[in-house]
Amino acid sequence: MSEKIADLGEFGLIRAVTARLPQGPSVLVGPGDDAAVIVAGDGRVVATTDLLVENRHFRRSWSSAQDVGCKAAAQSLADIAAMGAVPTALLVGLGAPADLPVDWALGLADGLRDECEPLGVSVVGGDVVQSDLVVVAVTALGDLAGRPPVTRGGARPGDVVAVCGRLGWAEAGLRVLSRGFRSPRVLVEAHRRPQVQYDAGPEAASLGATAMCDISDGLLADLGHVASASGVAVDVDPAAFEVPDPIRDAAAALGVEPLDWILTGGEDNALAATFPSDVTLPQRWRVVGRVAAGEGITVAGAGYEGSPGHAHFGGS
Repeated sequence: MSEKIADLGEFGLIRAVTARLPQGPSVLVGPGDDAAVIVAGDGRVVATTDLLVENRHFRRSWSSAQDVGCKAAAQSLADIAAMGAVPTALLVGLGAPADLPVDWALGLADGLRDECEPLGVSVVGGDVVQSDLVVVAVTALGDLAGRPPVTRGGARPGDVVAVCGRLGWAEAGLRVLSRGFRSPRVLVEAHRRPQVQYDAGPEAASLGATAMCDISDGLLADLGHVASASGVAVDVDPAAFEVPDPIRDAAAALGVEPLDWILTGGEDNALAATFPSDVTLPQRWRVVGRVAAGEGITVAGAGYEGSPGHAHFGGS
C-alpha cells in the first residue's frame, strides 16, 4: 500500500519535496525559512502567478504528476519570458487531499525540476495545505537584465505581428483526450507538456519588440488583449499558418476545422509579439498579421465567428 501525504505530515512532505529541488547560485536563502532570498541583479523583479485546479486544468487520469509539474512551471515561466525577462525562481503552493499518494507529490516536484533545471531556475519555496482537490499555484520571478519590460501596451500601427512556437497542438491533444482516445501520442503529449521557447522572449526584447504576450488562452484572445492595451487593431492572416499533419488528421477525424484550433487553442504557450516592420526577424519568428489604427481583432480583414479562445468565467 503506497504511503499517503497524511502519513508524512506537512513538514515531512516539504522535506521530501525540497530534497528533490536543487538550488542555483542566485538563491541566497532557499526552502526551509520563512521566505526565500533571491539575487535581483537588475534591481527590478518580474513576477507572475498561475493557478492549476484539478479537473479544471488537468486530470490525474490524463496526466502524470510529472506532466502536471512541467505544465505548471511552463505556464508561469512563459509569462516571464513574455515580458522579455529571464526566469530565475519559482514559488509553489500545493493544495492536496490527505490521501494523495506521496509518490504523486514527489512526481510533481520532479516535473517542476525537469522544466526549471535546464533554465537555471530554482524552486525556492512555497506552501502545502490540505484541500479536497489537487491545486497547484506557481509564482515565477524573473530578471530583465537591464532591458525595459515588453508589455502588451506598446503595439503601434504599421507593426507586424509574429509568433514563435507551436499553436493548436495542446488544443488538439485536449480534444483527442476528451473523446476518450490516447493517440496520436504527439498531440496528447503536447497537451500534457507544452514546448516553450523561453529564450525567444528576451530575444524579442533585444530585437525591439513593441508588445508581447504568451498564448495561453488562444492566439486571437491573447492578441485581443494586446490590441485593447495598445489601442490598436490587429488583423491575423490565416494563410500564414501551415497546418501540421497530426492536427489536420485529428481534426478530420473529429469533424473540426483545424485552423480553429490554431487560432483559438490555448496552453501551447507560444510567444506572440509585435515588431516594427523594418526589423529582420530570426527564422523561428513567423509573421502572422499586421497592426493598424482602430480596435479589435480581425482574421483576413473580417470578424471571427465563434469564441476567440478560452474565457475562465465564460465571458468574452
